[in-house]
Amino acid sequence: MKHGANIYKYAKFLKIKDSEILDFSSNINSYHPKIKIQLDEDVLARYGDNSYALLKKSITKKYSIKKSQIALYNGASSAIFNLIKSFKEKNFYLYAPLYGEYETASLASKKVIHKIDRFKNIYKKPKKNSVVVFVNPSTPDGKYYNLKRLFKIWQTQNCSVILDESFLEFENLKSYRSIINHYKKLYIIQSFSKFYSCAGVRVGAIFSAKENIKKLQIPLWSLSSFDVEFLVKRLDDKNFTNKSKKLHLKNKKELYKILKNSKLFSKIYDSDSNFFLVKTNYAKQIFNQLLKDKILVRLCGSFDNLSDDHLRFGVKDKFLHRRLKESINKINI
Repeated sequence: MKHGANIYKYAKFLKIKDSEILDFSSNINSYHPKIKIQLDEDVLARYGDNSYALLKKSITKKYSIKKSQIALYNGASSAIFNLIKSFKEKNFYLYAPLYGEYETASLASKKVIHKIDRFKNIYKKPKKNSVVVFVNPSTPDGKYYNLKRLFKIWQTQNCSVILDESFLEFENLKSYRSIINHYKKLYIIQSFSKFYSCAGVRVGAIFSAKENIKKLQIPLWSLSSFDVEFLVKRLDDKNFTNKSKKLHLKNKKELYKILKNSKLFSKIYDSDSNFFLVKTNYAKQIFNQLLKDKILVRLCGSFDNLSDDHLRFGVKDKFLHRRLKESINKINI
């Protein structure tokens, strides 16, 4: 599964500026209030604090987690690659479909990959002493799972668990971070780019037990001074979370109504995050028609257990939804 949101590729194809693409393929929060950042030359000229004390302080406050349970990386993908590389275990169970970097990282570390179809066979037992990878809410369908039964299976099989909660914060969903204190083999991947609307700021984290964090090989100065300054301000913005969630729910309802009223899709998957997976026999035609109007959506045929009949639409703002509605209403199939 290739990463989406390749606006530069399609802008080049259309011979337009990348800023002209209306990107519904990405799942970044559409609410992004401006932040004033002033980094003088002295700050940029010297090495930053590689303990990232200020950022970790903001994270501990926001996520109710100890500083000793946090490892910071230059984006979630970097965290994923470093974490998977650190495991001695060879058997990796990926609950598919899921974010493709997990398979890429597992292959790079020469792991033996087993895939569990979470649509059809989610409670299949992995081998004892293996590593399981689960994204919750899932991608590309956005479903949130109650993992109580799965955790019982994983614990019985003595599995290490990589749980990706990068899409969790858009709605009032339960995090499994508190289990870190009880199940020492749990590692949570947290991307800060999705909810905090900063894909250009590369910060990702691993949350786990103190002894696990100590064993990880974390590069020195993996974050820039700009990354740290930006994310601290975003995390410390008391109004950001509440306003984001209110706007998200409003915009999500609006997008769902547009997709449903179009009557182009045989199925719109229930979603607990900021995107919708849809199914239609005319996915490629719809993709191409929208692209002509400079609207980019996500073709999902490259995901495991999905076909070329699937598209994903990210939740955006009122202006972009209006543009999508105008374009989608012109499609005759």
